[in-house]
Amino acid sequence: MQLKGGGLKGAPGIRRNEPESGMRLMVALVALSLVMFTVSARESGGGFFTTLRGGFSTIAMPIRYLGSAVTVPFQGLGNVFANLTADQATLQELREQNEQLTTRNAELEEAEKTATRLQDLLALKSSYKLQSTAARIIAGSTDSWSRTVTIDKGSASGLAVGMPVTNSAGAIGQIIECGATSSTVRLVSDENSSVSAMVQSSRAQGILRGSPDGSLRLTLIATDQTVAVGDTVVTSGLGGVFPKGLPLGKVISVNKTEGALYYEIAVEGTGAAEGFEEVLVVTSLTEDQEATAEDIKAADEQDSSATAVAAEKAGSAKDGDAGTSADGSDAASSDGE
Repeated sequence: MQLKGGGLKGAPGIRRNEPESGMRLMVALVALSLVMFTVSARESGGGFFTTLRGGFSTIAMPIRYLGSAVTVPFQGLGNVFANLTADQATLQELREQNEQLTTRNAELEEAEKTATRLQDLLALKSSYKLQSTAARIIAGSTDSWSRTVTIDKGSASGLAVGMPVTNSAGAIGQIIECGATSSTVRLVSDENSSVSAMVQSSRAQGILRGSPDGSLRLTLIATDQTVAVGDTVVTSGLGGVFPKGLPLGKVISVNKTEGALYYEIAVEGTGAAEGFEEVLVVTSLTEDQEATAEDIKAADEQDSSATAVAAEKAGSAKDGDAGTSADGSDAASSDGE
């Protein structure tokens, strides 16, 4: 019993010596390492420790190669995934940049077109010295039987019914309804539209009329006047509505029917509202923009000439009918005899 008791009491003493033994071993290993490092550092190229290191390196080299052979493919695969992720991010960034550039390019193109239209409009205003107010077209016709546009200016801006409207290409119409902040413009191509016009080269005076299909006809040009395909048609200023000389269109066909007093002339308009957004409303005319006394005299002379030709043709027709009747009577008398 005592032996057992003594053995049990001695065991804790042995366990207390285990940490001390571990500490001694660690100190010994550190001291040995320092000694080996010092000796190795003092050795020349052929010492014992140098040879020992070379041996360990030779033994460990295949292991390093094997480790590299195993890890390199995984490193490459990781690089592939990393590159794919980077490429996707770069591609998305490039897409976003492309969309931004496309949008910006469209904005710049639109701004350039707007600037060009405004410059052309200002050039027209300056060239004709128009007293006018700028406006923007905001809507087209609301029905299929009329040709009108709506502009964003009205009586609050000094506009009124009857005022002519032009874009940078030429006259397009006349205000027929005027609200406070918007106005309705009847286009020259509307069937109810009629504008005093003339052939620019020959000064032949007539009326430009619209039609249900939107085509333009230059009427009341007497057949003794000069007009040809390609001639420019402009406003004449007669009536005091449109300024004199605004472009209206080009002659595209001229027909002369036997016995007719007037030509049948088709015109292609130059001031169509399509493709234009900005317009000028002419608010007043200067003296230079109205028809002159010579213009009015020329128009009267053309009317007189047409009237004279009509009277002459009517007289000739009457004389012909009378001659025919007389011949018929003589023939009847001769047969009776």
